[in-house]
Amino acid sequence: MSELALFGSILSTLIGGAVTALKIAIGAFAIAVSGGMLLAVTATFSRLRVLRLTIAAYTEWMRNVPALAHLFAIYFGLAAFDIRLSPLAAAILGLGMVGAAVLCDVFAAGLKSLHAGQREAALSVGMTPIQTLAHILVPQMLRVTWPTLGNYTSQLLKDTSIASAIAAPEIMFFARNLVTSTFETTLIYLAAMLLYASIVLPISWGFAKAERRMENKR
Repeated sequence: MSELALFGSILSTLIGGAVTALKIAIGAFAIAVSGGMLLAVTATFSRLRVLRLTIAAYTEWMRNVPALAHLFAIYFGLAAFDIRLSPLAAAILGLGMVGAAVLCDVFAAGLKSLHAGQREAALSVGMTPIQTLAHILVPQMLRVTWPTLGNYTSQLLKDTSIASAIAAPEIMFFARNLVTSTFETTLIYLAAMLLYASIVLPISWGFAKAERRMENKR
């Protein structure tokens, strides 16, 4: 088999892992954005000090412990209590929880950067707190935090590679198996790099293009 044909065969095998990596990234992104938004709004506007301190403790813990350690704790630790998650579910949950802590700080900073008078004005004309958030504060906050959100999304896609440590069948899982069976280390990891780049770069460009459109609408 020629080098080109071998490279094509390797790439076709790794594409199956790319599908799993995208599933992990999409699931974790959904948890991270929804969880991060909820935590940020609560931390910014809650009058309960104990709640704000709890959120601060959560974000510090999740951000300062390696994501891989969280995946191990979820996948292996929960099994000790007869809670058994699949590698895919554990990866989605673990990366999503870490992402929620990261985006909590990002979204909270975005909300605090907005003028307080906007919220007060919206409430004074009869809008509910939920309506104020949905129609006034969150859209502006997303414009402010959009570049950081784009960077987080790109990093999340690359971080799916650690899910192979708990046997989630993503790109690096298949790459290591191929190396063991074929010993074509250079070709295999080159194919993996190209595959990651082919996924991450279009997403980065998409966020950048959306950012430029938002800037032009101002």
